[in-house]
Amino acid sequence: MIYDISPSINKNTAVWPGDVSYENTIDVDMKTGAHLTVSHIRTTLHIGAHADAPSHYSCFGKNIDEVELEYYLGPCQVIQIEALHEPFTISIKDIKDKKLKAPRVLFKTGTFTNFCQWNNDFAHLCPELISELYKYDVKLIGIDTPSVDAFHSKTLETHKKISEYGMAILEGLDLRNVSEKIYELIALPLKLVGADASPVRAILRD
Repeated sequence: MIYDISPSINKNTAVWPGDVSYENTIDVDMKTGAHLTVSHIRTTLHIGAHADAPSHYSCFGKNIDEVELEYYLGPCQVIQIEALHEPFTISIKDIKDKKLKAPRVLFKTGTFTNFCQWNNDFAHLCPELISELYKYDVKLIGIDTPSVDAFHSKTLETHKKISEYGMAILEGLDLRNVSEKIYELIALPLKLVGADASPVRAILRD
């Protein structure tokens, strides 16, 4: 069984305020008599399901074409969190009853489910939680919101803690149709030279 956890990307897909929205321009079109169709796109790389490169939040971090692909492929655990208020900070106490069983953890919060309508009050992770996950050899952290940090954060402490431990990040996942269990994650970033992120076609295999 394959679960597609990548939201659709189109001109209506919500992007971080100030980022470049998705646009697909058709350069040559079979509908107008051409022998094939060719188009190009313009968009922020932080759209839909995407992998942040370390260079996105660290001056000396790797670009997305330099990251190790094994982070984005392998056993993965989906953990559902009940967000009791908005915005909700996920902390160590929220996973105290969860037994960590995989080196990749995806947080299902249900706080950003309309991918065509932006909201600032999505759930995010506290830095101390990252330290706790590191103790269990977690190498990748994913979330169903636009960021692992709060919308208004300028210090990006959670991003920085992830950088400190050499973990990978997936954001913008669509986890509405998956339950808490162990899966195989496949979410490989594109080999975009010098880029600070890459959209991914993220899937889970049961």
